[in-house]
Amino acid sequence: MEQFHVSQTKASLGLALYVLGYGIGPLLFSPLSEIPALGRNVPYLSSFVIFVIISVPTALVENYPGLMILRFLQGFFGSPCLASGGASMADMYADIDIPMGLTGWVAAAYGGPALGPLLSAYSVPVKGWRWAMWEILWMSGPVLIIMLVFLPETSADTILLRRAQRIRRTTNNPNIRSNSEISQEHSTFWGLMGFSLVKPMEIMFKDPAILFTNIYTSLVYGIYYSFFESFPLVYPVIYGFSPGQSGLVFVSLAVACGIGIVAYITYLYTYMIPDLKKHGHRSQEHRLIPAVIASLFPPVGLSLFAWTSRESIHWIVGIIGILLYAAAVFIIFQCIFVYIPLVYPRYAASLFAGNDFSRSAFAFAFILFSRFIFVNLGIGKGVTVLAGLSVLGILGMVVLYFYGGKLRARSKFTETKDV
Repeated sequence: MEQFHVSQTKASLGLALYVLGYGIGPLLFSPLSEIPALGRNVPYLSSFVIFVIISVPTALVENYPGLMILRFLQGFFGSPCLASGGASMADMYADIDIPMGLTGWVAAAYGGPALGPLLSAYSVPVKGWRWAMWEILWMSGPVLIIMLVFLPETSADTILLRRAQRIRRTTNNPNIRSNSEISQEHSTFWGLMGFSLVKPMEIMFKDPAILFTNIYTSLVYGIYYSFFESFPLVYPVIYGFSPGQSGLVFVSLAVACGIGIVAYITYLYTYMIPDLKKHGHRSQEHRLIPAVIASLFPPVGLSLFAWTSRESIHWIVGIIGILLYAAAVFIIFQCIFVYIPLVYPRYAASLFAGNDFSRSAFAFAFILFSRFIFVNLGIGKGVTVLAGLSVLGILGMVVLYFYGGKLRARSKFTETKDV
C-alpha cells in the first residue's frame, strides 16, 4: 500500500487475482490431462515450471499494474496441482480407498492459508512485501525438482498408451494398440483437445447435479475467504496483537484441519468402510452423510466469532469459533471432492477444474467486498451476514443428499445413475 500508494481494496486485489487465476488455469490444463497422449504430468510439470519462473519477476516488479498481472499469472500457472490433484488421487485409489487418498490432498491444499500468513506475518514487517514473494520461489523451486525427478504418471490411459508404443517399437508389430488408440483412431490431436476443453464445460452447465454442487461449493468457498478478511480487523485492532501474533491466528486453520481429518477418518473406519463391505456400494450421495452433519457447524462457528470478538471477552473464544467453522468446512469439501470423481470418473480432472473455477470466481468477488462490509457494519454484524449465508449451505447440502440421485438421473452424462 505504501510503495504503490493504493487503497486497501486495491491491495486486496493481489490475493483476489491470484485466487481468480487458479480458478481459470484449470479450465485449460485439467481437460488436457485427460488426453492420453499428454497424461497428467505434462500439464502439471509444464505449468509449474512457468509458475516458478514467474515468481522471480513477481518479487522484482516495480509497478502496481505489473504486480497484479504477475499475481494473476502465478495463480493461473500454479493451478493444475490444486485442481487436478483429486483426479490423480482417483487414478491411484480404488473406490473404497478414494476418501482416504483425498484426505491428504485436501489437507495439503487446506494448510496453505495457514502456513502462508504465518510466514509472512514475521518476515514482511522486517524484510518488506517482496520477501513473501521470494518465499514462494524458495518453497516451489525444490518442489519442482522433486516433481521432475520422482513424479510418476497416474493416468491409466496414458500408461497403457505408452506401454503399447514401447511394445510396438520392440516387436515391430503395428497391431498392438491401447484401448485409447483404438477408440480415438479417427480423431486428430486438435480434435481431442477441442473435445476435452468443451465437453466438461458442457457437463458443468447442463448437468443438474454438477451445477448444483458447483453453486454450493462456490458459496462455501466465498464465505471461507471472506471470513479471513475479518482477522486483521479483530486481532491487531481489538486485542492489540503484533503482526507475528496475528499470523499465529491462522495456525488455528491447521488445527481445525487436523480435527476434521480425525473426525472424517473415524467415520471412514467406524461406519463407511464396514458398511461398504457389508452392503456394497449404495448411492453416491451416501458419501455425503458427514457433510450433512458438518454443514450445521459453520453458522455456529461464525456466530461465536462474530459476537465474542470484543475486548471484554478473551480472544480464545473467537479462536474456538474459527476451529468449529474451519473443521466443518474441511469435512464438507472432503465429501464433495469424494463425490465428484465417483459420479463422473471419466471427466474427473475437468469437473474438478470447473468446480475450482466457480469457487475461485466467488472467492474473487467475496475478497473484494468483504472488508467493505466489515468496516461499515462492524465485525459482529458483518460476520453474522456470513453466518446467515452459511445457513443456505445447510439447505444446499440437505438438498444434494436427498435429491442428488434424482438430479443425476436426469443427466445424460452421468455414469452412475443409482437412486
